[in-house]
Amino acid sequence: MLRLKILAALFSVAVAVTEEFNFFDSKPDEPIHAEPLDLAKKTVPIQEPEQPAPDLTTPATLTVAASVYFPEPHQTDSSPFITADGSKINRNNPKKHRWIAISRDLHARWGGEMQFGDSLMVSGVSKELDGIYVVRDVMNRRIQNQIDILVGRNDKIMGMWQDVQIAKLD
Repeated sequence: MLRLKILAALFSVAVAVTEEFNFFDSKPDEPIHAEPLDLAKKTVPIQEPEQPAPDLTTPATLTVAASVYFPEPHQTDSSPFITADGSKINRNNPKKHRWIAISRDLHARWGGEMQFGDSLMVSGVSKELDGIYVVRDVMNRRIQNQIDILVGRNDKIMGMWQDVQIAKLD
């Protein structure tokens, strides 16, 4: 049995080598005809390497739902002032950070496009809350296609918004 396996392996290697080097190619190699280059008569201009054009398009946007959360144990976990990436929340003014939590389906660890530290442009919530936020936290696994904006209990902001646009900034 071992001899058959070795023989099969050698056969597959031989087939791969013949295919790679085209031993059984039906066309004969054609000679390459090139004119001799007379360097004394011809000058070849030096071309600059092409620079890629800058990307002036707007970043791709996603439509999500948005809500707010407070750094409290019943809305987070047992350590409400520490985010999932290890950042510490200012107890006196959490809103000043401009941090958000994203649902796990949006995070790269679970197959999404965003990671901790990414900056996102958020629009469609309110004049006060629209703007640039940094991803610092993730939401409970039962939540899908949503962001959660960090605010403090004293900020008196509550709500749930649909059709909020987010765009990852590079």
